[in-house]
Amino acid sequence: MIDGKRRTIRRAAIALTVIATSILSASILAASFVWAQPNPLPSWNDGPAKQSIIDFVARVTTQDGPDFVPGVERIAVFDNDGTLWCEQPIYFQVAFAFDRVKAMAPEHPEWKGKQPFKAVLDKDMTTLAATGERGVLQIIAATHAGMTTDAFSKSVSDWIGSARHPRFNKPYTDLVYQPMLELLAYLRENGFKTFIVSGGGIEFMRPWTERIYGIPPEQVVGSSGVVRFEVGPDGKPVLAKLAKVEFVDDGPGKPVGINRFIGRRPIFAFGNSDGDLQMLQWTAAGRGVRFMGIVHHTDGTREYEYDRKSPIGKLDKALDEGTNKGWTIVDMKRDWRVVFPEN
Repeated sequence: MIDGKRRTIRRAAIALTVIATSILSASILAASFVWAQPNPLPSWNDGPAKQSIIDFVARVTTQDGPDFVPGVERIAVFDNDGTLWCEQPIYFQVAFAFDRVKAMAPEHPEWKGKQPFKAVLDKDMTTLAATGERGVLQIIAATHAGMTTDAFSKSVSDWIGSARHPRFNKPYTDLVYQPMLELLAYLRENGFKTFIVSGGGIEFMRPWTERIYGIPPEQVVGSSGVVRFEVGPDGKPVLAKLAKVEFVDDGPGKPVGINRFIGRRPIFAFGNSDGDLQMLQWTAAGRGVRFMGIVHHTDGTREYEYDRKSPIGKLDKALDEGTNKGWTIVDMKRDWRVVFPEN
């Protein structure tokens, strides 16, 4: 009887040892797998900003976790100017409009004596600046209308392929932020759907965003002018661009645009200026866990340094609110190992 009990106890001990060994082996294997995974954001320096992104993605993608978010609800929105690519010394779409004035000038001899076009042709930035927002809007209206959407798309593509940034002497699409390209890819790998929500013109962005960001044209939300259906002289239907604003996707317009064109409140949003504040607030107001990020331009050597007083990409109220509410503030100088792609 005693021998029988001893054999039973021995068998139980052996079984427990086997189970414990299996659990330990599995734990070691799992730990080794996690440790061996490649760095998902290699151009980000280790620190709170990078870790906040990785932690958030882990929380919303853990199937049985308390913060799990189904794939269809993993909507991430990004501003474009100053968030995904450089925006200094002027918005790139404005640079495009100025170049269009020069290209179209032979067809408009009256521009030689008419402001603000004369200032652009004379490269008189002082006079141009004095015309203010009204002058810029006049230029955009004249250079973005009076043609079909197809013709405008071609003009954008041609400009993107040939224009160079005045400081870096590179194509504008080379001045996208490598860390943000990695972030877009990382989110998509984890089941997110990524959108651009920008104050820039929707038809200015759509010809190139899929090639550069991997974001297709149907996932681009932006400001838009009125477009009208017409039948051309050859009998074929066209969409004609008119010199009239339809929708401004900036500031409070961004949540409206998200509601109108996406139809789901984002759980992840990134911006860089006060023009993105309402988009970040709208994202934060949803239920469950949320991620709000701000790119703070602090690197005057590799890019530009600006925030509260900048006429381009002013970051003031959003910086205060983001700091007070614990949003992720990305310090470009500290948090990014590289800024632009290393070609």
